[in-house]
Order: sequence, then C-alpha cells, then structure tokens
Amino acid sequence: MGASKRIRQMHRYRKITSILARNGIGFVSHKMGWEEKFLFHKNADPKSTGRRIRLLLEELGTTFIKLGQIASTRPDLFSADILNELKELQDMVPPFTYEEAVQILEEELGSSVTEVFQDFSEKPLAAASIGQVHRARLKDGSDVVVKIQRPNILALVETDLEIIADLARLAEKRMEWAKRYHLLDIIEELSKGLLLELDYRIEARNMEKFKQFNKPLGYVSIPTVYWDYSTKKVLTMDYIEGIKLTDQKRLEDAGLDCSVLAERLAYIIFHQILNIGHYHADPHPGNLLALPDGKIVLLDFGMVGQISPYTKKYLASFIIALRNKSTKGIIRAISDLGMISEDVDIKKLTADVEAMREKYYDIPLQEVSMGQAINDLFHMAHRHHIGIPTELTLVGKSLMTMEGVVADLDPDFSVFDVAEPFGKKLILDRFNPWKMVKNWMEDVPDYIDLLKEAPLSIKQFSSLMRKGKVEVEVTSPQLETLVKKMDRMSNQMSFSIVLLALSIVMVGLIIGVALSGVHTVLWKLPIIEIGFVIAMLMFFWLIYSIFRSGRF
Repeated sequence: MGASKRIRQMHRYRKITSILARNGIGFVSHKMGWEEKFLFHKNADPKSTGRRIRLLLEELGTTFIKLGQIASTRPDLFSADILNELKELQDMVPPFTYEEAVQILEEELGSSVTEVFQDFSEKPLAAASIGQVHRARLKDGSDVVVKIQRPNILALVETDLEIIADLARLAEKRMEWAKRYHLLDIIEELSKGLLLELDYRIEARNMEKFKQFNKPLGYVSIPTVYWDYSTKKVLTMDYIEGIKLTDQKRLEDAGLDCSVLAERLAYIIFHQILNIGHYHADPHPGNLLALPDGKIVLLDFGMVGQISPYTKKYLASFIIALRNKSTKGIIRAISDLGMISEDVDIKKLTADVEAMREKYYDIPLQEVSMGQAINDLFHMAHRHHIGIPTELTLVGKSLMTMEGVVADLDPDFSVFDVAEPFGKKLILDRFNPWKMVKNWMEDVPDYIDLLKEAPLSIKQFSSLMRKGKVEVEVTSPQLETLVKKMDRMSNQMSFSIVLLALSIVMVGLIIGVALSGVHTVLWKLPIIEIGFVIAMLMFFWLIYSIFRSGRF
C-alpha cells in the first residue's frame, strides 16, 4: 500500500470512528473490542438502534448508503427494526458545482462544452451520491441527458470498501453471527456490484443488452446511448419525458390504465429474471416512467443482477410451491438451492414452513404479498441459520421493489398470477427431451476428456497401491457384523464346493473302474484309495480351519 493511500485510509478511519462516537454506537465498540482504542458511549436505548444506524450510514456517505440499501433486503441478517430504518435510507445529497461538472466533462470528452453541446443546463435534473444528471442538447439538435460522476468518488469508495472489509474480518473473529453468515464474503460480493456502478461504460453496455433482451415484449423503452459522448465518468443518453408510475393522477389524465401498467411491469421483471437471467435490480419508482402509448421506460442500469440457470430453475420451483401452498415443495426448493446445511433440524424447519403455509392458506392471491413471502423466507432462514445464496439477495430486492410499485398502481393485482406461467414453463423445460439431449451433448466433451484421462488416472492409482500409499478407512457400526456374516457365508460356500468336488471325483473314478474292469493300480499304486485319502485330509483340514476361525 502506497504512503498516500495509507494516509488517506487513516484519515477516513478517523472520520468514521468520530461519526461512530457521535452517533453513540457503543455496543458495536463493545462487541468488536474497540473500547481500548476509542472512547465510545454505550448504547443506552436499544429501541433507537435502527434509527441511529440509518443516520450513521447517511452521514458516512456514498459507500455506506449503497451497502445499507442492499442490506435492507436481508431479513436473514438483521432484525426488523433495523431493516425498517434501512429501507428509509436516502440517496439524495447536495449537487456538486456546475464548474466541477464542466471540468470533469471536458477532461473526459477532450473538448469544451460549447464544442459538443448547443445547450447545457447549469442546474442538474437530479443529484445522487455517485453522480448527477444534466439536461443538454447536442449540435445535431438531439435532446439528451448527461450523467456525470462526482469528483474523486472512486478513491473514496475504494478506501471505504477496504475499511469495511477490515471491519468484516474483525467481526468474523469477534462475533458468532458474522462468522456463521460469512460476513466478509457478503461484503466482498456487494463491493463488486458497487465498484461496477462507478464505471458508466458498464452501465451503457447494460442498456444496450437490455434493449435486445426486452425487444420481444414490445412495450419496453430504454434510452439510447451516445457512445461518442460517453466514458467511464460520463454517460450521455436520450432524454425521455414520461410520467412517473407513482403519479396516478397524471397517468389517469393521460388515459393510461394502471392495472395494465402493473401487469406489464410485473411481466417485464419476471421475464428478465426467469427467462433471460439478467434483470434490473433496482426498479424503484424513480427509475420507471410511463409513455402516452403505454410503454414502460426503464432507467438507471447501474445495478443489474444475474442469476444462474440452476438457481433460476429452483427459484421457479419455489414460486410454484408458494403458489400451490406446498410445504414439501418449498422445502425441496430451498434444499435444491443449496441453502440447507447438514446441521439444520428438518423437523423444526418443516414446522416453520407449515406455519408459513398456514399463514397464506385459503387467502386470495390478490391479498398475498410476494415481498412478504420472501421476507418470511429470509426470517425463517435467520432462525434456522440457513445461508441465503448471494445471487438471491438482489433477486429478492428486485421482486420486493417491483411489487411495491405494482401494489401502488393496482392494490388488487397479484404478481403470483404473472409469475406462475414462467415457473411452469421452466419446470416443463426441465423435462423437454430435446433440451435434455442438448444438455447431454454439451456434457459429451467432458465425458470424452474423462475417458482420455482415465488410463493415466488408473495407472497413477495402481502405482500408489503398489507403493502402499493408498489408505481407505471406513467406519460403520454394522460393518463388523456384516464382515462376519460374509466370512461365514464364504466358508460355508467353500465347504459345499469341496464336498461337491470330492463327490464328483470319487464318482468319476469309481465309474471309470467299473466300466473298464481294470484294477486301479498305476505303477502298482492304488490311485482311488490314495486320492480318497488326500481328499479326505483336505476336507478335514478345511473343516478344522473353519471351526478354528469361530465363524462357521
């Protein structure tokens, strides 16, 4: 770590601890073992913990606000009072100056503002913790909006993330819940998403991809990116004037049906999650507009989620099980998602799932909240120490945010009715013969490689066996009994075979002598008698060995 970076980190550490002390988060210092380093006051009023944490995150700035917003979707990690406050986190901050915006713009585009734009508004349309948006007009007359990143925000976020990672490591050493939930892994995953938001080129590529993803729907509009005027810190796109989905009066005045908009929004999100596997992870009202022709505009693709085909398949199973109120189906889906560890008490888990099922039993789907159902799942995971896969975090956030918007548009609309066909299609696709053959064909190269490597692997294994370096240890309470039974069976079989062989040989010799009419003397030796004596000796030796072993 360079000296300047270390100094910057120390300054930030000092500011963070100062804010912690001022907000009275004493219980954190106690749990983390900081009392000797910093003078914190202990938390005297536990009921205000959630509110103090929210105010603390807002004062700490961009990085902590963003992580707090994502953490607000994790009931498996935090109590209800903290979650309710985290959901109120505000991302509105004062705008930076017009002069700073112009300086960044000209540095990134390599030209003056007057050379690129006919007009450029001094007052931003909106300002957030990462950047702000200005309206402008290009030289060819195109109306655009220009998104400009805050000065020095990348260095601040990187420093904050390094500090948060250090605190997460310390928390895993000092706090059992942090270790159990792999807090450091969660922080690292969330940090990756936040750093991606700081590169506007990635957001621009996301916009282009989602244009293609949503083409089949026909009622989705996404701004066009102007690549010649976009860089890592500047994003220029179409200006689209629409109506916010929360403004019901304007929607009605424009002749738009709110129930149709609700259905379309739900279909868009489920199409992205369960069909495409890439989805808008932050569909809050500020990122959604309606056009006069009924199209829905999606804005701000800084936070985009991706879900694997495996998780997508079993998430669909979970939705179907919720829809059908099936306890076994819900537990099977949770297990297939890899969330249930070996030490989970299945009986207690089943009882909790039954309780959740009863909660929604015989309730019309219009009155069932998917967001609440997901919250119930996360709370249940918290009680049973079940780990929620990281990729489901943003899925849950997206679904709950979307459902909130849909509920405002049409309180009687059920998102389950939209989700069910997607889930059924995924389940049917799982048993589609052509897809099964296709999946098998995709695995053929792996099988071929395995066959190619098999001779070498067998040779290496044989070499280890010859050198006595292969040890196999099997422990089973019934193993000794099983071995005794097998030993007894093998001895009985050997005994029977020897008796049979003896009988066959003797009968053959006797018949041969009887038919030939000759004496059984070869070189004047009594062959039958000698053979009989030898066979009898072998027989008695085998009987003696078996009885001596005690396993007859």
